[in-house]
Amino acid sequence: MAASSQSSSGRKFWLLGGGIILVIALYTGGWFYAASQLKTTVLRAIAPRDSAGVTGECANIDFRGFPFRIGLFCSKVDVDDNVNGVSASFGELRSAAQVYAPGHIVWELDSPAEIRTAHGLSINAEWANLQSSLVTKLKGIDRSSTVIDGLKVVATSSANGQTVNFDSTHTEIHLRQNGADLDGAVAVMGSNTKIKDWPQVFPQLTASADITLAGKAGMIDGSDEKGLYGASGELRKAVADIGDGKVMTVTGPFSFDEEGYLSGQFKLEIERLGPWRDSIKTTFPEIAKSVDTAAKLLKALAGGGDKVSVDLVVNKGNATVSGFIPLGSIPPI
Repeated sequence: MAASSQSSSGRKFWLLGGGIILVIALYTGGWFYAASQLKTTVLRAIAPRDSAGVTGECANIDFRGFPFRIGLFCSKVDVDDNVNGVSASFGELRSAAQVYAPGHIVWELDSPAEIRTAHGLSINAEWANLQSSLVTKLKGIDRSSTVIDGLKVVATSSANGQTVNFDSTHTEIHLRQNGADLDGAVAVMGSNTKIKDWPQVFPQLTASADITLAGKAGMIDGSDEKGLYGASGELRKAVADIGDGKVMTVTGPFSFDEEGYLSGQFKLEIERLGPWRDSIKTTFPEIAKSVDTAAKLLKALAGGGDKVSVDLVVNKGNATVSGFIPLGSIPPI
């Protein structure tokens, strides 16, 4: 009986050991599957596309954090969209999620970044710090938040040679699915924008925008293949504030055609036109005469008041005030 008891205990020991090994194997397999999903999700957040012509590569990929944390590290990220003719490259990527909450992912991305499109638009960007978090659902990304410090961007269009320079001390971008629509909110602090061949109407300012893109919820998780081409939406509110009550607000519907040109019927409101005029003249003295002329015209449209409300019309990239005062052209996206 002693031998029988020892044999039974031995079988139980081996069964227990085998069960432990099986659990470890299953856990390890699940961990590496979650790590591969982490890679896919983060790459979608960086370049949200879902097409056979899109590839995303992490150079020198390294998975870390086993067993309690899922971490992904890459020395460089490259994304190519052969269908739409878009290519992008970024610096080092670091991302992580807890094993008990794999759907909540945090990640960091280093600059520089370079994005080029077949339409001739190139974007070069640098930043001091970029951090983001996102929450996934059963398929794709439900919402995301990104914070960028020390952002500097240069966008150039080869179609007309136009260049836009933008920098911001602090930038926040929040996106979420709202049924079939995509809601977005952007805030920038200490920003400067300079557009080649345009009057430099904005001194350093703080700005925010609240926007909805109709039927474009899939842009956040990669299931929408067309992006902004052919899209329409509502600019619920965009605000530019240079302090002391000098506030400019833009609202209205807009759309992009299949070639990427913007059209829209916007309402432009300017609080304290006189101080806006003086601030712009101080910041850009070389265009003081043009600013005075524009301010007089806007004041006339406002009936002599210091609060102006005019229509800002954009037709296939051509921007005008009230449909007849030309401002310039906006290149396609």
